[in-house]
Amino acid sequence: MSALLEFDRLRVEIPTPVGPRPLLRSVSLSVAAGEAVGLVGESGSGKSMTARSVLGMLPGGSVATGAVRFRGVDIGGLDPAGLRRLRSRDVAMVFQDPRASVNPVRTVGDFLTEVLRERGMSRAAAREKAGGILADIGVDRLAHRLKQRPYELSGGMLQRVVIAAALAGEPALILADEPTTALDVTTQEEVVAILDEQRRQRGTALLFISHDLELATAVCDRIAVMYAGEIVEILPAARLHEDARHPYTKALLKARPGSVPPGERLQTVPGVPQSAIDAPAGCVFADRCPVVEPLCRDTIPVLTAGVACHLEVS
Repeated sequence: MSALLEFDRLRVEIPTPVGPRPLLRSVSLSVAAGEAVGLVGESGSGKSMTARSVLGMLPGGSVATGAVRFRGVDIGGLDPAGLRRLRSRDVAMVFQDPRASVNPVRTVGDFLTEVLRERGMSRAAAREKAGGILADIGVDRLAHRLKQRPYELSGGMLQRVVIAAALAGEPALILADEPTTALDVTTQEEVVAILDEQRRQRGTALLFISHDLELATAVCDRIAVMYAGEIVEILPAARLHEDARHPYTKALLKARPGSVPPGERLQTVPGVPQSAIDAPAGCVFADRCPVVEPLCRDTIPVLTAGVACHLEVS
């Protein structure tokens, strides 16, 4: 499959009083048309920053090197008009807090039909299509829902509305940035099922960001494991538990709920999570790795055969 989205050694730095410091060290990853890729890792690993780079939403004053390409076009080279087209037509984003994505004083109907009206669709046709999308994702009482305002909806219902808005523009790619974090467990499963079903029916690619390995493997074709601003391992979601090779991936799997028999103590990843700014100069996981060697502290491992680890590719 050819790449719809491609990160090619993306590095993002911000200025500080002591000089430039990295937010992303080197991100290389691709997403094919219609494919779902999960981006997983601890908080601060750079998952959200990676997703935001697709829409040109990097911090002010930051400097990016490498490339982010969508359909072969470098996003960093787009002019403001090209970036607006990308955001309104080609790529949609679902954020983790749905209430931060909507205007609290506008109705659900206004929110959902905005993109459709901008494309020249009549008000009536836009509302009919918006209602159809809501019905597709399991929302009932459509006429009533379209008249409601965001504060009248539960978190789970509002996240469905945000997903409907993302689908309304018929994007080629959806960026889902921890879309279930603020929801209860049952609602999480429902929202993930909606995303999975709709992207399969519509042939939409999905970059699914999560710290929950189980959710990511349930909805994705491949899993990319991220730590301290780098991709350290990429492997098929169905083989995550059996084929994990990087020490960090193995540690995450051992730390997940359900990985130990009832009554036994849950394992944790040793040490403290690190950002790209704090990570060692060599392998980013060296300070926490249980099998670290001197080579790991001095030399950056290259992502080879799906893993960035000196000990696994030597």
